Amino acid sequence: MLVRIVKMSFKPIKVEEFLANFEKNKLKIRAFEGCSFLELYQDRNSSNVFFTYSYWESANALENYRNSELFDAVWAITKPLFNAKPEAWSVNKLVSLD
Repeated sequence: MLVRIVKMSFKPIKVEEFLANFEKNKLKIRAFEGCSFLELYQDRNSSNVFFTYSYWESANALENYRNSELFDAVWAITKPLFNAKPEAWSVNKLVSLD
C-alpha cells in the first residue's frame, strides 16, 4: 500500500472555492480504482493550508489516477487557487496504532 500526502496552500479568498470543488469530487476520488482511503485536513494555524491523505493499492494505481480525466478536471479548478507550489509525498506505512 502507498500512502499519499499532499500539502496545498491557497489564496485565502479562494479557500471556499477549493472546499466546494473538493466536496463535489471527493466521492469520485475515493471511488477511483485503487483508492481505499481519503481524508482532507486543514492546518490549525493557517486556515488556507490543507493536506490530503490517501491510500492507494500501488504506485501504479496512484499514477493511473494522476493520468485520469478525473484528476485533470479536479486539477484544472484547483491549480489556479494556489498561492504556493503544492508539495506531495508518497510514503510507506510502517506502523499504525488504533
